[in-house]
Amino acid sequence: MKGRLQKVLAAAGVSSRRAAESLIVAGRVSVNGEIALIGTSADSDCDIIAIDGRSIRPAPSHAYLALHKPAGFVTSLRSTHGEATVRDLLSGVGQRVVPAGRLDRDTAGLLLLTSDGAWANIVTHPRYGVEKEYLARVRGRIRDGEVRHLREGLMLPDGTRTHPARVEVIDRNLEASRLSVTVMEGKKRQIRLMAEAVGHPIFDLRRVRVGSVTLGALEEGGWRHLHEWEIEGIRNHGSRSPGGEGVQPATPRRH
Repeated sequence: MKGRLQKVLAAAGVSSRRAAESLIVAGRVSVNGEIALIGTSADSDCDIIAIDGRSIRPAPSHAYLALHKPAGFVTSLRSTHGEATVRDLLSGVGQRVVPAGRLDRDTAGLLLLTSDGAWANIVTHPRYGVEKEYLARVRGRIRDGEVRHLREGLMLPDGTRTHPARVEVIDRNLEASRLSVTVMEGKKRQIRLMAEAVGHPIFDLRRVRVGSVTLGALEEGGWRHLHEWEIEGIRNHGSRSPGGEGVQPATPRRH
């Protein structure tokens, strides 16, 4: 099936769509022996597409999934101690996929899985700056100064320091506070350790967004295929020059 050339190149695993456009503009891409232009269409099954004179072959079709992991399931495809794994939730996928990152056993929410190793690396490696957003319920009424420490970064028990985070207070009372926490790192139990470091242990934690992909109304234990724009939203991080590894702290709001 014919499609825009930059889309065909991205689907073949050659590059992101944005990088493919740069290759086309530079005159490095040809279709059936003729230099391609932006707007050229091609069919990877019928046309001879080449970059710098070398023809390309389309990569096998990959799978990209969003799973709403319930608490109590481990982010693994193999059970080592009889525990429930995310593999138990993937009935009907029809293709081998692996988790792109992880969620702690007691943490629920959005987990991405894929058969595309390069794409998974963009999701997980801090240098690409893919945001992970969590909703957390912590014990007690969190104070503005404690929120500021979370935003600025703090020392964890293993001696490492967290990068700046985006933290918003959704609501709070004497018994509990609800927070939105966005990070670009993936340290083990990081959000829980951050909350404990300021004296407010988490009793409910759910990841609701990874980059361009949101949990939305996906039911707990269910999965869906990602939309193409969600896949490309993640992939485009890989074509950008890496920026800072933290996010700018949010402007404090009054409560």
